[in-house]
Amino acid sequence: MASSIPLRIAVVQFSPKIGQVQVNVARARELCRQLKPRSIDLVCLPEMIMSDASAISPFLEHPKKGPTSQFCSELAGRLKCYVFAGYPERLTDEEASLSKEESTSEGGNSRKVGANSAVLYGPNGEWVGHYRKTNLFVTDKSWAKPGTGFATFLLPSPLRTLTFGICNDLNVSDSDTWTTEDGPYEIANYALSHNANILVLLNAWLDSGKEEVEDTDWYTLNYWAARLRPLWVNNLAGSNTGEIVEEDNENANGKEMIVVVCNRTGEENGKTFAGSSAIYSMRQGSGRPKLLDMMGRKEEGLRVWNILV
Repeated sequence: MASSIPLRIAVVQFSPKIGQVQVNVARARELCRQLKPRSIDLVCLPEMIMSDASAISPFLEHPKKGPTSQFCSELAGRLKCYVFAGYPERLTDEEASLSKEESTSEGGNSRKVGANSAVLYGPNGEWVGHYRKTNLFVTDKSWAKPGTGFATFLLPSPLRTLTFGICNDLNVSDSDTWTTEDGPYEIANYALSHNANILVLLNAWLDSGKEEVEDTDWYTLNYWAARLRPLWVNNLAGSNTGEIVEEDNENANGKEMIVVVCNRTGEENGKTFAGSSAIYSMRQGSGRPKLLDMMGRKEEGLRVWNILV
């Protein structure tokens, strides 16, 4: 049996302020200050963490040059790790021109000016790659160009093969609302087909509004796990519990995938976000997803997870 190695992942969960990009950057920097160089392998920040979808044009960022990219490059270089964060990407002049022509020809006014994207920086502060959200939520569709598919990056151990997604990528294409637990399970099947050992989701996921007295949004945690069913399902009838558990299934010996969900918290334009950033262990054939740890609904802060993979 191969020996296990430590994997160290940090998530930053906070409540960004609308239109206050520099304030949000400063807050993220403050939360990450406690991290020491070479103490972490991957830092995750949520979807569109420095801005929001309302009046988006003034806050669109050029890839590699905007405030989110600058912050990620600085943080990755200081910590000697990888940093993954969401941001509103400005389309190239060619893409924007094409979008304008398409909008005019269709007689509509939904011109695409950007993309709901995420950027990945490496240990020397270098740009590694980026990803555009594939399954757009209703608030994205007025301004964002969808991506052409999910993304996987091959990185040094212990990260190895990482698949990334953004929020509504958990749902099916063209879905504006939560779907049922039934398929298709696009991003889960993609991760399996690319032999990923880690799946990271950057979210700005709304609170379920259920069991509001609970510190954690358990409905949302279970929903996220249900949308990743192929990662843990047991095809034998009656073998699946459906709900997340916090203990191992001793009989499961399938491939394990670590799933990290980094969500934002707080309120924006009358809507409340779920927080509840979490890390799961999902093993094929186990019949149940295992929750390793989670943050609170309203918690702001940095959570570091050290696990063996």
